Amino acid sequence: MKHQFDLLLTALMFYTRIRVSKRLPYSPELLNQSRQYFTFVGVIVGALVCAVFLIANIAFPTSIAVALSMIAGLFITGAFHEDGFADSCDALGGGWKSDEILSIMKDSRIGTYGTIGLIGILSLKFLVLIELAYGGALFWCLCVISAHATSRFHSSRLIKHYNYVQDTDQSKIKPITDAPLTPQAEQFGMIVTLTPCLILASLSFLMPVLGFALAYIASNSFMHYCEQQIGGYTGDILGAIQQIAEVVFLLSCLAVFKF
Repeated sequence: MKHQFDLLLTALMFYTRIRVSKRLPYSPELLNQSRQYFTFVGVIVGALVCAVFLIANIAFPTSIAVALSMIAGLFITGAFHEDGFADSCDALGGGWKSDEILSIMKDSRIGTYGTIGLIGILSLKFLVLIELAYGGALFWCLCVISAHATSRFHSSRLIKHYNYVQDTDQSKIKPITDAPLTPQAEQFGMIVTLTPCLILASLSFLMPVLGFALAYIASNSFMHYCEQQIGGYTGDILGAIQQIAEVVFLLSCLAVFKF
C-alpha cells in the first residue's frame, strides 16, 4: 500500500503543482509506474475545479464561477497540458519538415499559432462550461470530472502504440515512455475513468458513451496526424491530446444536453 501511495504522490508531483512531501522517494522507474494514476489525478483535478465552481457560484454569476474554476484548474496543473497544446500549435502550424517541427516545439516562447490555439480552446471550453451549467451543479460537476479523467486516459493509452521522437536523454517525460504499463495498471486506469462516466450515465446514458467514443476518435486522429508529420509523439503532443479530448468530451455532453 505504501508503494502505491508513493506512486500516487509521484503522479501528483509530476502532473500537478500540488505539493507533496520532500521525503517522497524518486526514481525514473517510480515515475513510469505512476502513470497508472494519471486518470486518478484527472479525477482529483476535476474535483478541485468543481469545488471552486460550487463555492464561487454561491456569490457570483455562473459565468464568473466558470472562469474562476478554469483559472483554478490552470493553477493546480501549472497549465501543464495547455502549454503542450500551445507548443504543438506553434510547431505543427509553423514547421514544414519533421526537424523544423521538433525544433519549434522545443522553443519555450509562444508564437502566433500557439496564442491563437490557446485563446480558441480556452474560449470554447469557457462557453461550453457555461452552457452545461444550465443542467445544474451535479450535472456540471459530473461532466467536468468525467472529461478530466477520460482525456487523461486517452492521452496515456496512446503511449504504447506510438514512438517517442523528442531528445530522449534530455526530456522530462522520458521515464514515462520507457516501459508500457502492466495490464493490471491499464485496467485500473480504465476503472477510474469509467467510474465518473457511469455516474454521469445515470443522468444521461448517451453523454459518456458519445463523449468517450468521440474523444477516442479525436485523440487517435490527432496522434495519427502527428505520426505522419514527425514520426510519433512528444510530451507536448500528449498535452495537446489531453486538451483536445477534454473539449471533445464536453462538447459531446453539450450536444446531447441540447438535443
